[in-house]
Amino acid sequence: MFRLLSCVYALGFQIAINPDLEHPVAGWLLSAVLIGWSAACAVAYLQGFGRRPAWVVVEIVVVVALMLTTELIASDQWVLANQSWPTTLWATNATISAAILFGPIAGMLTGVVVMAAGAALKGYVHIDLSRNATIVIELAVGLVVGMAAQTARRAHAELEKAARLSASIEERERLSRQVHDGVIQVLALMARRGREIGGETAELAELAGEQERALRRLVNAGDAEPRDGATADIGALLRRRASDRVSVSVPAEPVLLEAAVADEFFAAVCNALDNAETHAGPDARAYVLLEDLGDSVTVSVRDDGVGIPDGRLEEAVGQGRAGIAKSIVGRMDWLGGRAELSTDPGSGTEWELTVPRRSR
Repeated sequence: MFRLLSCVYALGFQIAINPDLEHPVAGWLLSAVLIGWSAACAVAYLQGFGRRPAWVVVEIVVVVALMLTTELIASDQWVLANQSWPTTLWATNATISAAILFGPIAGMLTGVVVMAAGAALKGYVHIDLSRNATIVIELAVGLVVGMAAQTARRAHAELEKAARLSASIEERERLSRQVHDGVIQVLALMARRGREIGGETAELAELAGEQERALRRLVNAGDAEPRDGATADIGALLRRRASDRVSVSVPAEPVLLEAAVADEFFAAVCNALDNAETHAGPDARAYVLLEDLGDSVTVSVRDDGVGIPDGRLEEAVGQGRAGIAKSIVGRMDWLGGRAELSTDPGSGTEWELTVPRRSR
């Protein structure tokens, strides 16, 4: 739209000054070139191929060249008393194009080039902002349009990122529904029926139950997690496990850990909660408390269930079922932390998991 209006203004300027030109016929020929180039630029930008560095550079060259042709069609006295023939307004199209494609610095530099071409015609540089603020306008146009273009690009990139994220979430939800309606329900049925049958089948039921819970965590892993790429808020991760049977207490401020450490720490807590859900009893509740101790972070997982009988853990290890040792204690050892278990028959179970700020 600006290109069209500036072209109309340049044509009106040609009509007004044509009688004063030394070579009016040449003036009309150059006006035809101006109109033809304006039409070509309009088509180029609408089609998209004009938004390339080479095209913008050519546009700057054409604008400067048309400005310098003023010497060919007008007298020196006319040049000194008037603006350049194509008009500064029309020449500003080059400033806008450079600002849109290259940014505010390039836009401002192009404005300086346009004004330098005008100064070359007159043979001197004289800046009187009280009477002629054209240079200020050129610089302002280059700056403002360039900054607006950069902002628009960033907004467009964020919009595309949000659209991709939305599509990814929709696909994940679709897959989650399929997994929930198929695999998870089958594993839950196997776990329930295996416990009812008892005997060796109960061990298979326990494995099926563990895989069911692990798969549920994987399906729910698409929930938004506050991350900046390098760190993660362990408190936000723990809040995802809150339910009617699990009470989660975390500080109001984020508790940040390295992302990999936070993931492993959270997995250990989840395993402790899964064990409580499986073994503490049908009416047991679990309580999770997160403490930020500065140089370390501690999570306490306590349940009010039946507890673990004396010797039960050693018996499980002897039977080759070292789930607790590998999934909880092993993870905490790998993180350079510690896992402490407190339990008595009838008094519930409490895990205290501590990880240092700097792992290993």
